[in-house]
Amino acid sequence: MIRLGMVNYINTAPIYEIWKEQVHRPDWPVTEAPPARLNQLLAAGDLDLGFVSCYEYAARPEQYRILADLSISATGPVGSVFMFSSVSPEELDGKLVLMTGQSDTSVWLLRIILEDFFKVKPQYIRGEIFAPRTPEDEPAAVLAIGDEALRLATAKDSPYPVQIDLAEFWHQQTGLPFVFSVCAVREDFLAGAKKAAQELHQTLLSCRDQGQKRLPKIAEQAARRIPMDPTACLHYLQAMEYDLGPAKREALKEFFSRLIGHGAASEKALPLKIFQ
Repeated sequence: MIRLGMVNYINTAPIYEIWKEQVHRPDWPVTEAPPARLNQLLAAGDLDLGFVSCYEYAARPEQYRILADLSISATGPVGSVFMFSSVSPEELDGKLVLMTGQSDTSVWLLRIILEDFFKVKPQYIRGEIFAPRTPEDEPAAVLAIGDEALRLATAKDSPYPVQIDLAEFWHQQTGLPFVFSVCAVREDFLAGAKKAAQELHQTLLSCRDQGQKRLPKIAEQAARRIPMDPTACLHYLQAMEYDLGPAKREALKEFFSRLIGHGAASEKALPLKIFQ
């Protein structure tokens, strides 16, 4: 048996919709959850393999290997990882920034952008983006990801006039894509089930390749979950990338180097360990 973790956002639809349609393996049970929850499950050994925040690999690299040629990434705007702010980023020093609890990678991407590029240090809190708050508790900015970010980005009455697509800003500053999630497999699982992991890996790659060819239909299905316009959903999914080619690996190295510099990742995160 292989216990697989799958991110429950529409950005995995080009892989997961094909998987649900074609893969009927009781010995490959799937757990759907936000990235941060999948991180916890994989770290605890409650999953064997799955899409997790790339931060999870950087924090515990001795436990994992990264499956070759699989990621959830973008070169330029991603459209679902935003900082929404009531003031310009340069004015956020010392101000309250509310960050989603659903993705450690996005949290650290925001911190690196604010601290390394804008040279500000806000007060960070983690919490629910849409939780009721008093005016005194209202943050100056929020980090929203996934389906929540898509809702805020298209809201007509948003209290946040400043919107920064974090993947787009990262690309502007570094010239690199940004890799939000990798598919990681536990080393202790690989020790006794290498061939089974290779079979599942090839199945995921096949689902991805088929999903890319059927993107318009998949966008129609995924759009109902938000809900959002199917054309807008298609444009969003077309901006997502699912490979882990040389540019993506360089992007991981750059991000991990910065995490190590912030004391937020293990120095063993580099060099990358890739499972073919």
